[in-house]
Amino acid sequence: MKKFIIIVCIVILLALGLDTAYYRLGWYINLNPGDVPTTFVRTEGDQILMYDGEDYKPFEIKGVNLGSGKPGEWSTDFAIDKETYKRWFKYIQEMGANTIRIYTVQQDVFYNAFYEYNKDNDNPLWLIHGVWVNDYIQNSHRDAFQQGFRDRFLDDCRTMLDVIHGNKKIGVGRMASAGSGFYLHDISQWVIGYILGVEWEDVTVAYTNEQYADIEGANEYRGKYFYTSPEATPFEAMLAEVGDRVVEYESNRYKTQKLVAFSNWPTTDPFRYPENIERFFMKCAEVDVEHIKTTEDFLSGQFVSYHVYPYYPDYLAYVSDWSAFGINDLTPYYTDGALNTYRAYLSMLTRHHSMPVVISEFGVSTGRGMAQREMNLGRNQGNMSEKDQGKAILMCYDDIKAAGCAGCCVFSWQDEWFKRTWNTMYAVNLKRDPYWSDYQTNEQYFGLLSFDPGDERSVSYVDGDDEEWSDEDIVAERGDMQLSMKYDEKFIYFMVRKDGLNIDSDKIYIPLDITPKSGSSYYEEKNLLFDRAIDFIIELEGKDNSRVRVQERYEVLRSNYSENVYEFNTYLKNNIPSKDSPRFTNIDMILQTATALLYNNLQAPAEVFETGKLTYGNANPSSPDFNSLADFMAGDGFVEIKLPWQLLNFSDPSLMNIHDDYYEHYGIEYIEIDKLWAGLSADDGGPRRAELKPFKLEGWNNHVTYHERLKSSYYVLQKRWRDQDED
Repeated sequence: MKKFIIIVCIVILLALGLDTAYYRLGWYINLNPGDVPTTFVRTEGDQILMYDGEDYKPFEIKGVNLGSGKPGEWSTDFAIDKETYKRWFKYIQEMGANTIRIYTVQQDVFYNAFYEYNKDNDNPLWLIHGVWVNDYIQNSHRDAFQQGFRDRFLDDCRTMLDVIHGNKKIGVGRMASAGSGFYLHDISQWVIGYILGVEWEDVTVAYTNEQYADIEGANEYRGKYFYTSPEATPFEAMLAEVGDRVVEYESNRYKTQKLVAFSNWPTTDPFRYPENIERFFMKCAEVDVEHIKTTEDFLSGQFVSYHVYPYYPDYLAYVSDWSAFGINDLTPYYTDGALNTYRAYLSMLTRHHSMPVVISEFGVSTGRGMAQREMNLGRNQGNMSEKDQGKAILMCYDDIKAAGCAGCCVFSWQDEWFKRTWNTMYAVNLKRDPYWSDYQTNEQYFGLLSFDPGDERSVSYVDGDDEEWSDEDIVAERGDMQLSMKYDEKFIYFMVRKDGLNIDSDKIYIPLDITPKSGSSYYEEKNLLFDRAIDFIIELEGKDNSRVRVQERYEVLRSNYSENVYEFNTYLKNNIPSKDSPRFTNIDMILQTATALLYNNLQAPAEVFETGKLTYGNANPSSPDFNSLADFMAGDGFVEIKLPWQLLNFSDPSLMNIHDDYYEHYGIEYIEIDKLWAGLSADDGGPRRAELKPFKLEGWNNHVTYHERLKSSYYVLQKRWRDQDED
């Protein structure tokens, strides 16, 4: 009996050891070293070809980027379940897309869902798989050859290959910025290629090249599948080695090959620009994959991957002499009478490269906030309606096709509440992003799929229909007017009833007291009085001239960007607004545009746009007149308004945290409130002093509600892509 127990223990230990070696450490024995790897996808010139059972045929990548985030969860929680993935795959394919691109190893449920969706599907979805390089590694002291960079990059590439071939087990937290689980389904038959790396930090590239500039052979690599040309840089040599090891590992272990690309974007594109542009944008490095060559042993081939958006960094918008780029006639690059720098840039890429070019990220955001403008054609980073998003995506797609690219992937499939944007992140609590929908942060709204608040529908829709409002929602009254309010994870809603309301001629004001620290009981410009010190006022003055204004002491843009926008330091003693200042200002948002280059003046202030301006229209998605950017709309004797939380200086409404007094802390700190005060005023000869009433606020902590909705842009893109398939 004792011997039997010992034998059983040995067998168990051996089984565990073999399991660990094979599934976790990636050990294997190449039992057929003479076998030649096969491939079903390869490149030829500027095309991608796919084998259809008889021959290789041209294949256009029509894809979407799929993230791992959902409301109430961080992307690194990988909390999306299998049934959700399968539902999304169906939506994606019904849109006319043929490819999904993911950035990193997902939770095992993604691969299980992908396998189940494709295994009996005569028209499968294809996959482009990425390998992520952690942001902390890129922005650290490391160069690309150090152990924490290159070695980790190589390890993660091998892990990704084992995952798609169904031979990996990953413990929680074992792989940075990646999922975990048991990866036992082989999905490799539907994987067409890999995009290795991320949007490279130009300083990391430049630092690597500088560190190894004088080391002989640092810019050289020669492997079985990849090698460098004499013009290569050390960073490009590192990429060549990684690509070679990827193909080698998959060829030896799995006897197959896929397409390989290295991620890139305009910040590290291969072009040189006029000195003033390079200095202003601090463009300090280039990555040119034309310096990375492949051998005949690499059957699939290399393609080029770029993330290119129409608005940033739009270097060409500031170029006067295009001859340096081989462009002497700009006529082909005009669209609707305006210079289309996006199409011109894409054409530069396809002319420069000898291999297929795939624009693996492009898109625009439906967020209310904006971070960049496309100066000529208006495909902006934010402040675009869902219908305009669809039109902009189609315009970009037309540019991509006209430039001769081999395919593209729209960014992105779903909205992502956890995202942040440079020009709003200073104003919110970044540790709480997933727990509310911040409509001012454009980065959260690139998706074709929206997550709207509410389990099945939102608590209110600004649509001229008052069916969701009741007497229980009334907060304040003034003569024949009533103010009602409610809120959810995205908006705070207002409804004003008034007998005989005429939205074009009536002037109605809603004063709001948000913070107990400051505010004014007098609005000097409008000569309005209040029984409490207010911080914001909603001014309804017609369909085209309504807005929200803020008391100047509580103006968040001034607190952080006074020198960029107003050309003075607001924290100097003589520039600090008084706590009870009667001056109310427009609410603006800073835009990172190169005004210095536009005006040839290095001292030119930054450009802003008025984010407090209100848009009139129907904001109900079920309406044929739906405008996702609509802020207010009138009905019969009433007007509805919705405001995003951040517009009223909420840093985290899930905990009801607002901005504290900026001038007590020289910046933004948070305080919690449990109520705000609201009232009514009007330019109608009634009482001059508005009486404000309390409106109770209670946060929802981490318990968010949401429901899915396909955006208008989904159907715009579906019509084009499905019509193409039918042709």
